[in-house]
Amino acid sequence: MKRSSIAKFLVIQPIHSFDSLPMVSLPSNTMLLSATDLVLAYDYLRLLDGVTVAISAGEKVGLVGRNGCGKTSLLKILANQSQADGGDVSRRKGLRIGYLPQEFELDEVSSVRQNILSGAADVTNWISCYESGKGSSAEQAEWLAKIELADGWNLESRAKTIATSLSAPPMESRVDSLSGGEKRRVALCRALVAQPDLILLDEPTNHLDAATINWLEDYLKSFSGAVMFVTHDRYFLDTIATRVVEIDQGRAFSHPGNYTAFLESKAIRQQIADQGERRRQRFLREELEWVKAGVRARRTKAKHRLDTYYEIKGLEAPPEEREMDVLIPPPSSMGNVGVELEGASVKVGEGNQERWLFRNLDLSLTPGRCIGVVGKNGVGKTTLLKVCMGLMEPDEGSATIGKKIQINYIDQSRMQLKGTGTVLEEISDGDESVMFGTRQLSARGYLRRFQFPDHRANEPVAQLSGGERARLMLAKVLKRGGNFLILDEPTNDLDLQSLRMLEEALADFDGSVIVVSHDRYFLDRICDQIISFEPDGVFVQPGNYSYYLEKRKEREARKQSAFQTTDKPTVAEKVKRSKKDRPRRLSYMEKRELEGMEENILVAESKVEALEAKLNDPSFYVDRAHEAAEVTKELEKQKKEVTALYARWEELTQIETGKG
Repeated sequence: MKRSSIAKFLVIQPIHSFDSLPMVSLPSNTMLLSATDLVLAYDYLRLLDGVTVAISAGEKVGLVGRNGCGKTSLLKILANQSQADGGDVSRRKGLRIGYLPQEFELDEVSSVRQNILSGAADVTNWISCYESGKGSSAEQAEWLAKIELADGWNLESRAKTIATSLSAPPMESRVDSLSGGEKRRVALCRALVAQPDLILLDEPTNHLDAATINWLEDYLKSFSGAVMFVTHDRYFLDTIATRVVEIDQGRAFSHPGNYTAFLESKAIRQQIADQGERRRQRFLREELEWVKAGVRARRTKAKHRLDTYYEIKGLEAPPEEREMDVLIPPPSSMGNVGVELEGASVKVGEGNQERWLFRNLDLSLTPGRCIGVVGKNGVGKTTLLKVCMGLMEPDEGSATIGKKIQINYIDQSRMQLKGTGTVLEEISDGDESVMFGTRQLSARGYLRRFQFPDHRANEPVAQLSGGERARLMLAKVLKRGGNFLILDEPTNDLDLQSLRMLEEALADFDGSVIVVSHDRYFLDRICDQIISFEPDGVFVQPGNYSYYLEKRKEREARKQSAFQTTDKPTVAEKVKRSKKDRPRRLSYMEKRELEGMEENILVAESKVEALEAKLNDPSFYVDRAHEAAEVTKELEKQKKEVTALYARWEELTQIETGKG
């Protein structure tokens, strides 16, 4: 018996490691993968030095550590995409792994759908074999069992659901026309679509808005398989992780619980190490006094004490945990006028396709203020930054930039890195000094503050990890100074320690800062005002991100309360009532109509919201611009339907209460 064919789609070799029969609902103590004594070195740098990790079914393991410590390399080894110099990796027979690497690859000439479905290449292959009718009865039965265990018949609908939830581009779009952020969403969809036994994710929240991150959190929490993920999003890590593994000095340290529990456990671990080092130093001081006293070493006991002294002296002290020292030159005076937006409005498109990105926006950037900008991708956040930088004029209102404003901009794509030379050449064009604001500093000393020791100053930028490139980007841009910093997704790829140091530097910065970010913890730490792009418009809310969320919930509650109340004067005015008419009761059909009225209104309003969302989606105009006029016409029709339903609801309510 044939099912709807999926075999017609291209089957592309996936990044994933898919083998044999998938597993379903394994006991939580079932070992899926274990790695023992992994060793990995690049020239002088020893990334992994005897790392041992294990992942059981159902676990959600957060992988943390400094930039360049080997997190990405470890994930590649576990995903069977590269090999360690030493050690063993054991995978459960039939283990299916979904993998999202930091530097992913897509088939550029194929569609979004084809790339997503390539993540389930094994499933599509089983379906193709089964639907071909070839093979023996036993082989056909085996293919069918594999398909049903992998929920293969729902693969197409699952791909569409995940793509919609992650705000991926239209399924038929060619990948080579997509932006970097859109491609990353497609790669994430590809890692999730096959519902593997183990998912390995390297920075999955990069380029995702807050709503999409919340969806991903819910998805991974309810996912029955195991997950290991690298992320800089501390709220995400705190919400998802059931265990945290830290890579430190080439070793792996496992801490049960979420991110908060990890911080507590690590503090205890460091305290124990510090106490041990203090005892070692005290012993060495006491024994050194004994050695200096000139006690003869030829006596057995004395020789034993000397041997013990040299043995303990040779022990390595616990390494000091160095932190990035983010430097921002002191800002110059901004004068009386900073950046002022009054009634600023910007629109895009023409004719029927015209729409406003934001309207009547008032904004004042004063010294010491940090403004966070949040919202879905494509809603106008970057356009707002351009208006604030004076790169474009608003269509309505005004944007005034003070004469003393000095703008310093960090872009999202890190395109300001040349990437063709060494770290030293990138930061100072090969000179031994850099200009730090108006001062001159040693280039190597400046790099050390951003955790690039002297022996790495001549390392090619192309060999740096994503997090190290992010740190180098900060070092390169921040040294220019300025009194108005504009940061577009500055937290992407930074490790947790570097994030904290950046937060402290921005909190102490006396100039103005406007930052676009989806990192909720980061926005909580540094922002005193939030600009939020929402479906109902752009909202400016004083306070940090958590306070904004609290106020948004209050707005939604008031909106819901207004919807539920029957006291609607504007609608009541439209209902004609005659004092001469005698009160009457509702008929049976009218009662049924009133009982279903609220549900009908909700359905009608949801249609309006869906149509408005479609018209507000930039991707709609890429492939379906010709439908805009028809969709607009349908939107007006649905709005009239909502108005009519409210009027009818009020009319029936008046009759029921005896006022009609």
